[in-house]
Amino acid sequence: MNEAEAAMGLTNLESLDEFIETNRRNYLAYREGLSGIPGIRLREYDQRHRRNAQYVVVEVEESSSGLSRDAVMRTLHAENVLARRYFWPGCHRMEPYRTLFPHVGLLLPQTERIASRVLCLPTGSAVSTDAIGAICEIMQLAIGHAERISG
Repeated sequence: MNEAEAAMGLTNLESLDEFIETNRRNYLAYREGLSGIPGIRLREYDQRHRRNAQYVVVEVEESSSGLSRDAVMRTLHAENVLARRYFWPGCHRMEPYRTLFPHVGLLLPQTERIASRVLCLPTGSAVSTDAIGAICEIMQLAIGHAERISG
């Protein structure tokens, strides 16, 4: 780490509690906004443990929502929401594992299932609770019109 990176790190440490509180606020706003949307499940965390809440992860269950994770992501991208796949592809799909063990996905069905369903939603100090409300509304509308979106 060079001196500039170290200085930035120290400056960020001074604001760490604020960052964590903002991320927690955003997480709670997502939890409220996403509740009741069929097939969208927010990754819950044990609130007794201190965490930085830097990721807001949802699981998209296509059989309940009518849309795949990728269809939800494309819809969000079309609305300028920078959602992304979470830990995708799985490590076994990257080199050198992909070449050494081309059929390992058959041995990891749960990893394959989860890797195809999880989505990371925007959070951080640049994301307001109003923006989170709009993101949740986009997801609600997308799921409500799943037939037209996926068809």
